[in-house]
Amino acid sequence: MAKVLKIRDLTLRDGQQSSFATRMTQEQINRCLPYYKDAGFFAMEVWGGAVPDSVMRYLGENPWTRLETIHKAVGDVSKLTALSRGRNLFGYAPYTDEIIDGFCRNAIESGLGIMRIFDALNDVDNVKSTIKYVKQYGGIADCAICYTVDPKYPQPSFFQKLLGKKAQQPIFTDAYFIDKAKQMAALGADMITIKDMSGLIPPQRVSALIKQLKKNVNVPIDFHTHCTPGYGLASVYAAIAAGVDVVDTNCWWFGGGTGAPAIELVYVFCKKMGVELQANMEAVAKINTYLKDIRKELEISVFGAEKPAPKAFNPLTDTLPAEVEALFDKAVEAAKAENFAALLDASQKIEAYFGFPAPNELVQKAEIPGGMYSNMVAQLKQLKAEDILPRAMELIPSVRMDAGLPPLVTPTSQIVGAQAVNCAMDEKAGRAMYTNKSSQFVSLVKGEYGHTPKAVDPEFRFKICGVREETPYDTSKYKMQPNPELPEAGGVKLAANEKEVLLLELFPLVAKTFLTNEKKAAYEASEAAKAPKAAEVKEEKAAATPITGDTVCAPLPGRVISLLVKVGDKVKAGQDIAILEAMKMENNISTDYSGIVKQIFVKEGDTVAANAVLIEIVKESEVVVEKAASTAVTGNAVNAPLPGRVISILVKVGDKVAVGQDVVILEAMKMENNISTDYAGTVKQILVQEGDTVAADAKLVVVE
Repeated sequence: MAKVLKIRDLTLRDGQQSSFATRMTQEQINRCLPYYKDAGFFAMEVWGGAVPDSVMRYLGENPWTRLETIHKAVGDVSKLTALSRGRNLFGYAPYTDEIIDGFCRNAIESGLGIMRIFDALNDVDNVKSTIKYVKQYGGIADCAICYTVDPKYPQPSFFQKLLGKKAQQPIFTDAYFIDKAKQMAALGADMITIKDMSGLIPPQRVSALIKQLKKNVNVPIDFHTHCTPGYGLASVYAAIAAGVDVVDTNCWWFGGGTGAPAIELVYVFCKKMGVELQANMEAVAKINTYLKDIRKELEISVFGAEKPAPKAFNPLTDTLPAEVEALFDKAVEAAKAENFAALLDASQKIEAYFGFPAPNELVQKAEIPGGMYSNMVAQLKQLKAEDILPRAMELIPSVRMDAGLPPLVTPTSQIVGAQAVNCAMDEKAGRAMYTNKSSQFVSLVKGEYGHTPKAVDPEFRFKICGVREETPYDTSKYKMQPNPELPEAGGVKLAANEKEVLLLELFPLVAKTFLTNEKKAAYEASEAAKAPKAAEVKEEKAAATPITGDTVCAPLPGRVISLLVKVGDKVKAGQDIAILEAMKMENNISTDYSGIVKQIFVKEGDTVAANAVLIEIVKESEVVVEKAASTAVTGNAVNAPLPGRVISILVKVGDKVAVGQDVVILEAMKMENNISTDYAGTVKQILVQEGDTVAADAKLVVVE
């Protein structure tokens, strides 16, 4: 048992990501920072994961500013930590060493102390470059092993059954995890983390793993878990008793549930165990006074935030009831005696007393990350296809087995989950399984993400990718994102410096919107200061556009984050036409009128006032007949197999196409899906534009 326990606080990254969709603003974080400096945590996880994407996408903030602001406030008292996906960094594709180098250098220069590096496949080759550059620039390389389990009932997948294959032998044994740790230590890892992203590791398993890790690698061991399935607190207690060096926790108001355990519950346990916890709990209490209000703000503004909050508790000032004190004593005795059933029972009763969410049995039984499940639910609702969720859940183990049994962690959890949805939709439509597959799933099966824990069957790889041999990602073919000049922002470059170039590489669509809006706003402010009357003239001109039909207006002030229709679309009363972000919530704006979209007065990214006119709708009879006739389909149509957004059109009118040729790339559930034609001939019409949102079975391209 360790006599001193270090704490990595997750509140400002994983804590808010797990419970509040990563919506903490810089202003909310700033309220807590003076007390974080006093808390004296070994480390603070503040960056990486979904933070860089979310702060741009939803908050209109700069990720680099967030990291630099926190470092300025906290200094070197706590090491700032980011979570990185190895060669994938924060994205869904492998990157070149040049980008990994630049990213690590800029992150460390901006105040990062520890880079927690993991690979979604536990492929050690994929963390080599990040280890190298983090250490080169003076950072600490914390290498994480993704904990996962074999399917409970390891039956062959449906594809393996077709080939007469037998059930798979267990892969994720203790020996597997120890071997990964030894390989990482040999590459120069300064720390090893057991990263239990799904909260699936029970106390007896983590106890055994930590003891073996301490024997086999000579670096500090950190334990990271979540409480969703109900093991989290008991497993942290077991890890402490087994001698772990660091545990990951959240401050009280962000602890438990889908997040990591609360530090206050760890403090009480350590005090009774005779373990010194390295954190100033008086400062933690002050942080909690601010987090309590911030939690209330987030519960109001973030759809799906956990409720209710736990009972207030400060272990320095509050006296526990005798029965709860006895539960902590029982947990300590059970941990020392390695009576893991008693430890789990006491720990869950402690959490229940304080009002933390009960264990999620669905997630526990499905053995998938809670975030993966909630993400699938949210996205299927957006696609209006909630009915296929049960079948998609049933297909996850089969899809995972076919793809080489990858651990379910970002990005593989999203890739496998989205493909299970694709397969369920194929099945529902009477199509063969894997008729529709995302580009990322193809890349995973092909080998471009790295070596999967189980070898992919060559025949399945041929079915999906057209090749039988594992084919690694060829970084020599990587193309940097375009960095155009912006006429609307006075001709400045989209990305003005290396940090902005990196944002563009890691988040092409989100960063493009964010940087464009930022540059445009700066330019317009500058121009308005020079000639304020010009802005008034421009406003009058916009207002002078004649409106003859019915209008859909913004019901409240906010920012347009998505337009769901285009000029010429036919709409029905009650149909959603835009998504407006207001008070950090996404609001679907629907029309009260049926007809044809005549004019759209806003663009994605625009900030609008309450009652601002968004679109004009006219009756069908008012639309010229010639326009309707021009879109008549007379050839063979290639349809969208599922709802999504057109991100690329690969052909143009007049092109010759062959059967099976890709014609459109459709984004659905954050995955890119290549849509191919079943017909050979000449492209006669293209019925969509890049950026359009389309329904399932919408006509995309006409081939004659």
